[in-house]
Amino acid sequence: MSRLRSEIEQSRDRARRWAGPSRGDDELARLAKALGHPVRAAIVRLLHRQGRCSCGEIVDVLPLAQATISQHLKVLKDAGLLLGEVEGPRVCYCVNPDAIQRVRHLVGEL
Repeated sequence: MSRLRSEIEQSRDRARRWAGPSRGDDELARLAKALGHPVRAAIVRLLHRQGRCSCGEIVDVLPLAQATISQHLKVLKDAGLLLGEVEGPRVCYCVNPDAIQRVRHLVGEL
């Protein structure tokens, strides 16, 4: 019985010491969620290679509807992984190098 109590006390001590997820954990989870769809990962890779593309140019490469690509671009942009610049009637997207570097750093801390 005393062994069980000791294990319970040790478990409670560990639980008290853990302060919960850090700000970096929250940030990593948010960025990973944005990258967590294969199409979004493909878009980031494409933009990394190409430098910058409009939604229409991405649709020409990936076999998906324009509306689908637009939604994925929105998720990536909202997460800060992409930057968008208005050029006339279209938006050209590029990878946010600071965000990609941050992902690398956060993953490296795991």
